Amino acid sequence: MGLSLLVTSFFFLLLSHGVVESRTLHHMTSGSSYLTQKELWFNQTLDHFSPIDHRQFEQRYYEFLDYFLVPDGPIFLKICGESSCNGIPDDYTNVLAKKFGAAVVSLEHRYYGKSSPFKSLTTENLRYLSSKQALFDLAVFRQYYQESLNVKLNRSNIENPWFFFGISYSGALSAWFRLKFPHLTCGSLASSAVVLAVYNFSEFDKQIGESAGEECKSALQEITKLVEGKLVSDGKAVKTLFGASEEGHPSYLNAGFSGAFTFWRSEAKFNSLEQSTTQIGFMLKNDADFLYFLADAAAIAFQYGNPDKLCPPLVEAKKAGKDLVDAYAIYVKDYYLGSFGVSVQTYDQENLKNTVLSDSSGDRLWWFQVCTEVAYFQVAPSNDSIRSSKIDARHASCSKIVFTNGSQDPWRHASKQISSPDLPSYVISCHNCGHGTDLRGCPQAPLSLEGDAKNCSSPDAVHKVRQQVINHIDLWLSQCQVTGRSYI
Repeated sequence: MGLSLLVTSFFFLLLSHGVVESRTLHHMTSGSSYLTQKELWFNQTLDHFSPIDHRQFEQRYYEFLDYFLVPDGPIFLKICGESSCNGIPDDYTNVLAKKFGAAVVSLEHRYYGKSSPFKSLTTENLRYLSSKQALFDLAVFRQYYQESLNVKLNRSNIENPWFFFGISYSGALSAWFRLKFPHLTCGSLASSAVVLAVYNFSEFDKQIGESAGEECKSALQEITKLVEGKLVSDGKAVKTLFGASEEGHPSYLNAGFSGAFTFWRSEAKFNSLEQSTTQIGFMLKNDADFLYFLADAAAIAFQYGNPDKLCPPLVEAKKAGKDLVDAYAIYVKDYYLGSFGVSVQTYDQENLKNTVLSDSSGDRLWWFQVCTEVAYFQVAPSNDSIRSSKIDARHASCSKIVFTNGSQDPWRHASKQISSPDLPSYVISCHNCGHGTDLRGCPQAPLSLEGDAKNCSSPDAVHKVRQQVINHIDLWLSQCQVTGRSYI
């Protein structure tokens, strides 16, 4: 499918259905894990598609200039995605900036974090929240920043070479930006970029099974069946066991971290930092919400490079004849709710009705994009599924976009995995290579400084793909510089 067709289908789904990443995708950095957290602001257009609406809102951004080769060095724009953007994380982009003498800038996505046009998130007020508007935000910001830089350097009509970076949803934005505005960037890195709009995304669950291996997969399937049975006989007890009721394990509220699916929840973890451990009592009354919560808890282990926290204990429990549901509950409470820091409330459909702007507004915002744009509904395959079936929930027509994916990441099936000369694509294969491995290293959560790959089961696999990425960036930037433009 051509990328133009991909984007067309994406924007068609934008009108009808929504995106669901298992329910997790953001946060995982500490204060020392940022290159900068100094907030900068500029006035952004509210509606890029109206000739008469001239309203604006303040949009937050960051800049890091330590390696910038004045005046002609490249500018790397690291796109923030579907969560609060609290700074520029110190991942492998830092290494690339140092190598190429680049400035690094990062723009917060409209509506998320501190870049909300409205204090009330009513459906009416959310009508300007879309990836289409976000792409134009990036274009406007890119022009604003270039002009501001020219003023600082006492020059005019000069264009630095620009290169765009993004992971996951922001990786898709990076690819779509190059497609929509090829004259504004030399190229794009689309890491784990979910560019394929998939309505019933059963491939997600199939990848979890492949990544888990037969023994772990069998244990997870058995757990699903046992839990479904317990929900019928004593639902409150089984929810309590997993920390999803008032008497269960305390939930953890993360600033800016709560979302619609794994895709969203985990990325929010990367972008919003400060983790609060405010304990609350909370019950997932809807059984489908509870089953989605349990499915995501398993998926996140593979998505973010921590399969050994999940599978060995379950396989050992099964071999020893121990209660598998109890064993899985320990993992969910200790890892998913504990060290990973998910809030149970994130999975409650009632939570999405809250229109008051707050640190947890990301839930409603991302689900709005899900239900008006890209789908990715993670449903069970017709055969041999892991997640409960009760959950209701290739080629491109442009150039100079490099796609990267981790072999264990279930989201790679919504990305471009077939390579072509103009659109190279690489899969990093290793035991714990998941979402954004090329920029984040291993595991992908918590973040390894500078995306260190030493803890990847095959560091060489990561290094080889990174070298390919460097080669593409080097070539595309040089082509820009030869023409004297910021694009080619």
